[in-house]
Amino acid sequence: MDRPTLRRAVSRGSSRPRRDAALLAWLLTAVLFCAADTVARGYPFGPRTRAVNDLGNQYVPFHAHLWDLLHGRADGGLLVNWQSGYGSSFLPDLGTYLSSPFALLVAVFPRAEIDLAVYVITVLKTACAGAAMAWLLLALRPGRRWAAGLLGTSYALCGWSVAVASYNPMWLDGLLALPLFCLVGEWALTGRRPLLGVLVVAEGWIANFYTAYMATLAAGLVLLLRLALADLDRARRVRAAARAAVTAALGIGLAAPLVAVVWSGTRHAYPGRAVDFTPVPARDLLARLLPTTYTFASPAVWVGTTALLLAFALPFDRRVPRRVRAGWTVLVAAVALSFQWGPTHLLWHAFATPQGSAYRQAFVLCGLLVMAAWTSFAHGPPEPRALAAAGALLGLTVAVASRSAVVHPVTWLVLPLAVAGALGGLLLLARDARHPDARPARHPDARPARYPGGPRRALLAPLAVLLLFGGQFGETVATSAVASRLRLGHMDDYAPWGARQRAQAAAVASADDWPAHRTEPGREQTVGNDPLTVGGQGAQYYSSLTSDVLSRTLTALGGGWTSRGRSVQSLDNDVTDALFSVGARVHSPPDPHQTRLARLGGAPTVTRAEVPPLVTVRPPGTDVSSGFGPSPYRNQELLLGTRVYTVPRLTVRAADGAPAGRYVGVPEEGTASGVTVTARCRPGRKVHLWAPHYSGTARLGTGPEARFSADERGTKIAAMEPLGTVPASGRVRIALTPDLRGRVPDGAVGCLDTARLRTAVQRLRATGATRVRVAGATVEARLPAGSTGTAVVAAPRIAGWRCAAGAGPLEPARRFHGLIAVPLDGSATTVRCAFRPPGLRLGTAVGATALLALLLTRASAALRGRRAARPHRPTRPSATAAPPERVGA
Repeated sequence: MDRPTLRRAVSRGSSRPRRDAALLAWLLTAVLFCAADTVARGYPFGPRTRAVNDLGNQYVPFHAHLWDLLHGRADGGLLVNWQSGYGSSFLPDLGTYLSSPFALLVAVFPRAEIDLAVYVITVLKTACAGAAMAWLLLALRPGRRWAAGLLGTSYALCGWSVAVASYNPMWLDGLLALPLFCLVGEWALTGRRPLLGVLVVAEGWIANFYTAYMATLAAGLVLLLRLALADLDRARRVRAAARAAVTAALGIGLAAPLVAVVWSGTRHAYPGRAVDFTPVPARDLLARLLPTTYTFASPAVWVGTTALLLAFALPFDRRVPRRVRAGWTVLVAAVALSFQWGPTHLLWHAFATPQGSAYRQAFVLCGLLVMAAWTSFAHGPPEPRALAAAGALLGLTVAVASRSAVVHPVTWLVLPLAVAGALGGLLLLARDARHPDARPARHPDARPARYPGGPRRALLAPLAVLLLFGGQFGETVATSAVASRLRLGHMDDYAPWGARQRAQAAAVASADDWPAHRTEPGREQTVGNDPLTVGGQGAQYYSSLTSDVLSRTLTALGGGWTSRGRSVQSLDNDVTDALFSVGARVHSPPDPHQTRLARLGGAPTVTRAEVPPLVTVRPPGTDVSSGFGPSPYRNQELLLGTRVYTVPRLTVRAADGAPAGRYVGVPEEGTASGVTVTARCRPGRKVHLWAPHYSGTARLGTGPEARFSADERGTKIAAMEPLGTVPASGRVRIALTPDLRGRVPDGAVGCLDTARLRTAVQRLRATGATRVRVAGATVEARLPAGSTGTAVVAAPRIAGWRCAAGAGPLEPARRFHGLIAVPLDGSATTVRCAFRPPGLRLGTAVGATALLALLLTRASAALRGRRAARPHRPTRPSATAAPPERVGA
């Protein structure tokens, strides 16, 4: 049998154990994942929501928008999302949150079950990661398939997965990519499956390039170790490394059209907070190796007590070759130390310290620990001496970790049981392996005994497996359940789709008339991306890629935000509604889930207003170059082109009547509470309060309270709020009740002349577009004949817009105080704008080049294979020629 045929036969013979192990890991992971949520009484198995933080604010709404896209119900397409941020670039969001093939499964669920769809996708991703790891382990070295399944589950439900990635499901694609990329390295090592390897790398980078980057680094380290340990000469090592490098380069190249767009989107996003990396104390790092520990600020590297003991036993197990022991031990230790050093920390995170969890690469160390554990176990259950050393290391780890604040009280209940199950199971397996009848000599005529070594011997292995699986089940369920419960106490949480969202969606649908006007889902938001969830075309938008121009423009107009400017909020203001063509606005009662009240009366209501069209014309001489000033009232007038506000002088007094400064705070115990702001305006005008750095309530006279939400850390600012109408006396008296220390700025009060606003709106309607058509990533408008000055599209001028007047060529759009602008000379009666995301052209060129290179290499390989398979014509040997060598001689 020739070598390729032998290799194929070996591959076929070894695939069944891998399939069995992968299936076991998949089933066990899914069962444990759901069991943990059942114990925690979390959705969908209990009343507690799992939509915490970004899961409720970003991932569920973006999957809802994907559902709308797949069913033809979304405003916009793959390039532009017209529902969020008054028009945002969607392809970077697609590449960040929705490019995983698992995301397409939302299409088979009802729209009202979007939370369930995201939950199922999360379970499937996690289970597939366990299956992939189990397959990889048996590819690294043959062994017991049940053990590979158990360790695959340990990896899939590691601390990083259950504590961090379970509510950031896009990161779970990296959890799956790591074992798949390591498999690609194994194929490169043996020269197998070159095309499939490229496709696997491409899909991993398309699914989530951020964690795929980390997985690529880790897989490269594993491949280097495998090359160092392999019995190959230097030339074959170089060829294998070159194959892996070419495979990775081609795969990343194929993913470039999406990756380049996402990368460019980050360059145009609102800048986040600059973070300086600070390593965690060693006690906290070691504590995260234990079950049921939880914190947001340290690497969650728990992989289960069995896997941890096996990894600890590896350096001391003399049955494992010394080079193998040393290699895996050094690799795991080096990666763990790299988490604690600034330069390597930046390397893991693409040279930018993340603003949230600082250890997003922790799944890499979890994967290496599981691989090291398998390397130990695949040579047979560890000897008692090695287990004793591992137990000592575990005891030292527990002793150091006991001084850490991240250890949960439940840890001291779960850990002893987990250690007992793991040690008991491994010792029983070691005893079973040492039994004299464990491997009886096989003879063709011999009939093996039914119970080699007796019935007691037959019970050892099943009992050991039961202990190991039982321990894994208990500590995994406990760890995941504790993380789920603690997250609810440390993070914001949101209710799944229910009666509130149904009522909001119905109210939006009743008023929707896009693109004749926008319908704003409302200031009383449910999540940070309400327009994606309940429909409409609003200002609200929360993404890691929220554009800088959108955030700064809305802030200058009095808008509020959270997440340090990347979650912009709706602004309930008549002027901005006119500026952005918001003709209908939904008003909802406060969210009962946030206020923790069982009932809040009232259904959503809709207010309507006459507003200018989406495209308006500003006369010649209009200022289009100067920037915004400090007053949001003057900035709104700058965009409107008309003075409509009076900004009076303020007097701020404490509750006892004494003059107070601009800074207000929570009153001390025993003193009168509240601060009063007074001013004078003409009766009948509409009073607004702008206090971005104030937290508390504000009330005009006896009117309703308005809530302002800011914090002292600068992560969120409050939006401008309408308070009511100036009374007949002309005296404006606003009572403030602060709940944090904050500030009332100069020019905080603005009194709106609604009559002048109506006049300005009528003028813009008369000179604006007579017809507007929006189709995907294009905007076309018909203008009155002879229009001169500047055509303004009521959408943020994000990078990528190109516009033209009449039949002229598309050119980069001008900017009108943050909005899209097109100069007019009086000859054009139409305006058209088209959007192309930055980075798409470059990414497409790189992707096409990679595809061409891949096709050429595969064609060349096929040609070489065809020539090698062509039969050679026999030649008569000469009399002096030496006899040919015999194969296998």
